[in-house]
Amino acid sequence: MKTDIEIAQEAEMLHIREVAKKLDITEDDLEFYGKYKAKLSDELIKKVENHKNGKLVLVTAINPTPAGEGKTTITVGLGEALGKMGKKASIALREPSLGPCFGIKGGAAGGGYSQVVPMEDLNLHFTGDFHAITSANNLLAAMLDNHIQHGNALRIDTRQIVWKRCMDMNDRVLRNIVVGLGNKMDGYVREDHFVISVASEIMAILCLADNMEDLKDKLSKIIVAYNVDGEPVTAADLKAVGAMAALLKDAIKPNIIQTLEHTPAFVHGGPFANIAHGCNSICATKLALKLSDIVVTEAGFGADLGAEKFLDIKCRKANFSPDAIVLVATVRALKYNGGLAKADLNNESVEALKKGIVNLEKHIENLQQYGVPIVVTLNQFITDSEEELRFVKEFVENMGCDFALARVWELGGEGGLELAKKVCDVLYNKESHFKLLYEDEMSLQDKIETIAVKIYGADGVNYSPAAKKALERITELGYGDLPVCMAKTQYSLSDDQTRLGRPEGFDINVREVYVNAGAGFVVAITGSIMTMPGLPKIPAAECIDVANGMITGLF
Repeated sequence: MKTDIEIAQEAEMLHIREVAKKLDITEDDLEFYGKYKAKLSDELIKKVENHKNGKLVLVTAINPTPAGEGKTTITVGLGEALGKMGKKASIALREPSLGPCFGIKGGAAGGGYSQVVPMEDLNLHFTGDFHAITSANNLLAAMLDNHIQHGNALRIDTRQIVWKRCMDMNDRVLRNIVVGLGNKMDGYVREDHFVISVASEIMAILCLADNMEDLKDKLSKIIVAYNVDGEPVTAADLKAVGAMAALLKDAIKPNIIQTLEHTPAFVHGGPFANIAHGCNSICATKLALKLSDIVVTEAGFGADLGAEKFLDIKCRKANFSPDAIVLVATVRALKYNGGLAKADLNNESVEALKKGIVNLEKHIENLQQYGVPIVVTLNQFITDSEEELRFVKEFVENMGCDFALARVWELGGEGGLELAKKVCDVLYNKESHFKLLYEDEMSLQDKIETIAVKIYGADGVNYSPAAKKALERITELGYGDLPVCMAKTQYSLSDDQTRLGRPEGFDINVREVYVNAGAGFVVAITGSIMTMPGLPKIPAAECIDVANGMITGLF
């Protein structure tokens, strides 16, 4: 079998104008970035704003394991399969971060014969959106320190600066730094910090903004620090909003590319789901819904993170909801959750499967709380036995969910037809009765505990003294009605990544809480989660190269 990058590089892509025609998008509405990438114009968004929405399908997964689940691969393959069925379908994805590409996880373009292309462009610089976001973030940081240097008219307490610099790279040594060293003209000496760009509030704002006016409004509310009286100091106070918006002028426009089978793909924005809200942009999803009969989108990592945030943050802000949810698992991953060693996953073990399927069971129970019909799909491997497949199918159907197998990695859209037919049956024959997990009026502490107990299965929540104090202060400042974005390990339902399956008898430990007033949510950081990841001992970057003008080693 060829590698993902070899398959992608051998693909015969259509000019992006031909892909756009499938959704009745004219060349006048495209802003070309070469032959195979384009941004979609503001005029197009206005032109279709009164169109009826298509159906929305959310793809999520069990907790990720080294065995692999293939959530993005299923998303792409399902979109391709719907196209094969003659549906006017599109997919809506996040843009990949350079951090995982050069780290351990790799890119986020799907896999096998269910990929979005051009794969190298998407995983690297793409249309420059992440660079614009990083620049806007760091412009605000520079203007903050410059204000302090030139007299500090806003009376900013330099011990209460909360805005951090960012870069789109895993670099652990930048987590905690000291800036302003040197002479008096080099700035005020203070402790500072970096986050990865996909954890920046600017990224969240871009993905939750409807248009430029809304973007500027959200940017203006960003809290950068507190003054000596404990009052918030914002980006608007620093007069930084206009310049930040100028840097984001093009980045806010959705991007369109294609799958290997030329299905239109809206790829825009990319907040991580373990440390941010994990969804592509609202404006891209809304535009896709206006142009398509069916839109397949995804949320990052497992359903306890990405799906919960898609449903409780993105849907709350965007005022739409999915008509169906596809929950992805693999037999291999379920056996891994059941305690089977990675080296033995190709061997049949119904016993390990029975132990590990509790992880899938919990995710099904979680999603059923939202009232949306669920289709569980197994991303099928050739090593899966008939008995193993039959066991999962019976288990899922006994829980009241639909079930389908998928072989999209191997066969592309053809391998997703069983799933696509099942999804269409659900979309057109079952009703979604979507409801949020919690209401705005609940206290922040109750929201955190609702997520911890109802989604993670925790007994309760332990708060550090600093987190407790922050919750009180955020509420006093008037932000108590905001939704909560939980920062938690993706590898476990708990905040301990070593606890697989369906952990019981644990508490969630919240060590830090802060408000993203511009984005409109409160972040609760649990366990040992980091907002600036580090590279592994052997990073993927060591294997990436360029030979004869072609990139190699990217996956």
